[in-house]
Amino acid sequence: MSEIEKFKEEILKDYPRLSAEDSFKFACHSDVPCYNKCCRDVNIFLTPYDIIRLKNNLGITSGEFLSKYTISPFDKNLKYPVVLLEMDEKTRKCPFVKKEGCSVYHDRPWSCRMYPLGLASPGESSKELQQEFYFLLKEAVCRGFEEEKNWTVNEWIENQGIREFDEMGQLFKELTTHRFFQQDKPLSPDKIEMFFMVCYHIDKFRKFVFESTFLEKFEVDEMTREKIRTDDIELLRFGVGWLRFALFAEKTLAVKETVLSEKEKELAEKNK
Repeated sequence: MSEIEKFKEEILKDYPRLSAEDSFKFACHSDVPCYNKCCRDVNIFLTPYDIIRLKNNLGITSGEFLSKYTISPFDKNLKYPVVLLEMDEKTRKCPFVKKEGCSVYHDRPWSCRMYPLGLASPGESSKELQQEFYFLLKEAVCRGFEEEKNWTVNEWIENQGIREFDEMGQLFKELTTHRFFQQDKPLSPDKIEMFFMVCYHIDKFRKFVFESTFLEKFEVDEMTREKIRTDDIELLRFGVGWLRFALFAEKTLAVKETVLSEKEKELAEKNK
């Protein structure tokens, strides 16, 4: 069992469950004694939307961001590639934490926004989990729980700007919790590469769409072409549709009639 699965089981067993209306006390600011100490020696899994927000904040390409700030661990128990923010080798700190705080605060990842809340969802954790719930991650180093500021779960989510991240995260979740993965089917190496490119290396995917024969094979209207040429979010939405077509054989993209005709001719020749 992977470390991720062990943690999920621990959550189900030991963590009190919170609803959207339940409340908790917490605050994080520069006067809290532990300020910035929580941003070290942690596993921060990045979603596709996290990477888009961060690389655009830094003004670099997705390739540069992946190379400089992330790691992609190999684990035989993983069903699809994941990307983690790489901590500083010496200090184990997040690379974006400065003395004054988070240097990418406006575009910080979903998990940073959520803290100290965690979220357990059906399809992500044990099969015992039937309904989504929140829980508090109370870590010994964190003194924010000694503050008097009171929040409901809903208030925290609104205050931290999490709704937008949740909306985009749903696209990713629909991929990673697909019945294909629930049946423990492995991805072939070329499909792993496709998954990684669309979900994490968005600039490479754009080049793939516009600089290969992709648009000669698939029906993509002019309005969509213009949107995905410059808009990372639209490109990600489009890419998820293509992945569903390529990985799960869903009819989310239409192949051009000319391509289908050529395939039929090829098959007819082979069967002669």
